[in-house]
Amino acid sequence: MKSLSAIAAVLLVGLASCSQPRPADEKTVPAELSKQELIKKGKYIVTTSACHDCHSPKIFSAERGMELDTNRLLSGHPKEELLPPIPGEGAKSGWTLFSSGLTASQGPWGMSFSANLTPHETGIGNWTFDQFKAAIRKGKYKGLEAGRDLLPPMPWQMYQNFTDDDLLAVFTYLKSLKPIDNLVPYPVSPDKLTSINNIK
Repeated sequence: MKSLSAIAAVLLVGLASCSQPRPADEKTVPAELSKQELIKKGKYIVTTSACHDCHSPKIFSAERGMELDTNRLLSGHPKEELLPPIPGEGAKSGWTLFSSGLTASQGPWGMSFSANLTPHETGIGNWTFDQFKAAIRKGKYKGLEAGRDLLPPMPWQMYQNFTDDDLLAVFTYLKSLKPIDNLVPYPVSPDKLTSINNIK
């Protein structure tokens, strides 16, 4: 009998200890990332989330085809790039078209240009993290409540699912880049597309 009651007592103590919250230890609480670790994580997210597809100008060669212009990474649509005439009916054609470098696109929304994401004043140089977070979460230009909506093809509706930690890593990485002076053109509304022969 004593052995049964001893076993029962051990089981009760064990069950009671399972129901008690454990003190946090180093293995269960993630360590805060250093700035260099944030940059590394942010670079990984930016690279795997296809940000370069639209936000980095491209160069072309016979050997390798289209490649990222590593001197202008994430600087957006080049301000000096002349675009060819819009074929067909412009915004009314029913097609979505991209420039050869994929930094400008046109569709039913008009024409949009990929933003400069470098820390220059023509990019995100003056942005706060809260602005960056609002831009991605709410789809607002410069993260301002009164700003215009971000235009296609920017997939902010997908990116809004990043965690705050992910967004902080991306923002920290972008702020670590070389600042590039590139004031991206303003979007063009659908009604003005047909009258434009060459957009600079």
